[in-house]
Amino acid sequence: MNPSLNQLNVQNLSLTYENWLGLLKKPLSERPEFSIENGVIQIGQVIAIFLGIPLDIDEYYNQLFDYVHSAEWKLNLLSDDSLNKSINNQYFQKIQRVLNINNEQQLSINRFTAFLDGEQLLLKSKTPVLQRKLREAMIATLELFAKKELNGLKNVEFRRVLVDIVKWSINHLEDPLSKADPHREMPKFLWYGDFKKSHQYFLYYLVKLGCDVVVFHPEGKNPFADMVKEKLFVHRFQKNQPAESFPSEKRMRKTTVAYRASKEIETILNEEGSGLYKPWQLRDYTPSSITLKTTYDELFILSKEIAMIRPNFDVGNGQVKIPSLFAKIHGVSKNKKEFWERLHAITQLENSLLVRHFPFTVTPSSDFRFHYRNALGRDGLLNPEKMIKAHYWSYGKLPAGLQKGIANAIRNVCENPDLLPLTQESKEELRVYLFSLAMKIPESIIQMLERFDYSQSIPKLILYNNELHGNLQRSDAAVLLLLNNFGIDIIVYNPTGHNDIENYLAADLFDTHWLDEVVFELEFKEPSLIKKVFFQGFLKNLKGD
Repeated sequence: MNPSLNQLNVQNLSLTYENWLGLLKKPLSERPEFSIENGVIQIGQVIAIFLGIPLDIDEYYNQLFDYVHSAEWKLNLLSDDSLNKSINNQYFQKIQRVLNINNEQQLSINRFTAFLDGEQLLLKSKTPVLQRKLREAMIATLELFAKKELNGLKNVEFRRVLVDIVKWSINHLEDPLSKADPHREMPKFLWYGDFKKSHQYFLYYLVKLGCDVVVFHPEGKNPFADMVKEKLFVHRFQKNQPAESFPSEKRMRKTTVAYRASKEIETILNEEGSGLYKPWQLRDYTPSSITLKTTYDELFILSKEIAMIRPNFDVGNGQVKIPSLFAKIHGVSKNKKEFWERLHAITQLENSLLVRHFPFTVTPSSDFRFHYRNALGRDGLLNPEKMIKAHYWSYGKLPAGLQKGIANAIRNVCENPDLLPLTQESKEELRVYLFSLAMKIPESIIQMLERFDYSQSIPKLILYNNELHGNLQRSDAAVLLLLNNFGIDIIVYNPTGHNDIENYLAADLFDTHWLDEVVFELEFKEPSLIKKVFFQGFLKNLKGD
């Protein structure tokens, strides 16, 4: 190793499905982007992300086995199952000392890293240029955490993430790092399967250090989504499915020609525009709503239908248009039995959420004006990419496609705000208000969106407002507006016949159905246990469970 080198720069290589393996095998000095000049050595790094799983599942898992166990590839396996989670108690104590100092002195990230180094929590390298890179990689990782996470290094999860990075560095990076040489080879890692926040930051640390990192996620989730600024190589296989255990041996069963042919036919049938969609095929599409106008009776018929067989469902050019319901039901039927049976039936449908206490949202106390203005693009509209990358974005744990869908719904709602303005409220103030509420969607609703496969069962938000458990507020109406734009079914019951959403939303946004009589202080009637069990069993039979 040249002792005069004082800086290691890492350049993300431009990859294709055809060249990534060849580049991974090449020594660093033979890869593109390699150079040594004025004490600076630059290397080309392989970061490859493979989402989903191909038609030939056996071959896929046999390749994974080879990548890890063959000397040809030299990839070190990392996964939630394979990570060594043990750590010496002395390291816990050292980490806590640094955290205590930070609480007392508000350390800068550079000084925080220096204290970690002083406590010997950073790995050591005999190669000076790598020793420096270890510090730089930790600084970059801490800076990203401080930028992305609420309250930065004061975040309640920071201690957990820091402990994990330290212990996994010791348990999985120390040995390959001891053999590293920026002229020839840096450590190489293969991440397999699902991930948590600590995993994402550890992978980011490895990337910033200059390691080669290859990701395989059968369910199609990208751990680097919104973590790495540079454009990364991503290859998507034909389908997504739950990850199996990482193979401990190669599979012997071979797929037949007929099997492959049948899978190819299945893929063709499930292509965009075919009218048939496999589970989660539209995960990365951007949803928008077409609000259907229905009668009272049609409301309960259509509510049971999946998205792709409703009228006007359409898929094309990365967009999916979802025919959704938005209705307000005033009063109660004379036939109380029918009224409750219909209400119970719709609340028991798959991915339904019943709200009976108001408000169900919380108005943010922070001023979002500057966040809103900073998220605007050159066209004067909100830029989804800017929103997703912002530190206040609270949906970073969600799949990238869902984050994009939420961001686009926020953009659309703010572009044409249908929330009735307050007296003397400017257009920008109205947009900022909608923007701020959109950043604090209740977790129960976020979980509904996570379960939403756009071609299948549409989530339903049912509001039962008898005015005994609070009043529906403007913040609630703002979130309903966003959900309607996203394609969620919304049905509001008000037995008293009083106005609630009418006070905040334009009347042409939703259907209004008046029933026979108004009733005051009508408590929600829980379905009988027998009916509940019967209905859930009926749903399971419909789904084939």
